[in-house]
Amino acid sequence: MVFEMIVAGMYSIKRGKEVIESDFAAELDEIRRVVAAVDATAYRIESGQSRAGSGAQVYNPEELTQALNAEFEVLQWHRGQILCGYSTRFYAPGYTPLASSLNVFREIDLVKHKVGVDILFDQCASVVYDICAEMTIFHNMGIVDVGIGITPIKAFADNMSTGVSYFEQIVWDLEHRGVADIDIPVLILGVMAG
Repeated sequence: MVFEMIVAGMYSIKRGKEVIESDFAAELDEIRRVVAAVDATAYRIESGQSRAGSGAQVYNPEELTQALNAEFEVLQWHRGQILCGYSTRFYAPGYTPLASSLNVFREIDLVKHKVGVDILFDQCASVVYDICAEMTIFHNMGIVDVGIGITPIKAFADNMSTGVSYFEQIVWDLEHRGVADIDIPVLILGVMAG
């Protein structure tokens, strides 16, 4: 029996839901199909000791992320990447950085037809950055017009093998952060194992 994931919550920044449903309906449909295609139960592991209790079956967020990425690749979504090319103007006099530290890339998980997607299953600290700053940077570089974040809802996150950010916390953070003039339309999808 397959237990597909479902979209259990949606939160919109700068009319993200309306803009994406209107202008990027085909891409949103693909995203929903990808979420539904992943059988979350296939990515359960035996837990030693976790929030779910000793010996409980928990979800592996890294493997769920890989499964989502694999489904997206089938539909021709690709990783978005820009070269940062850091400036040396702001170093203290006398400090010379290594050349390898100056030419690094900034990445977004997936891009197709100016829609950026970040899968937020395997991280905690940088989620609001990914949603606000990263999406804006990729928009300013002409790579995306809108963004979508895919994250577990709390009930799903509570059954992960490691701590991850979750939909309700991201919504709370964004509600208390407020909207900035530079933000772009973004839709946050909270997903749950069906």
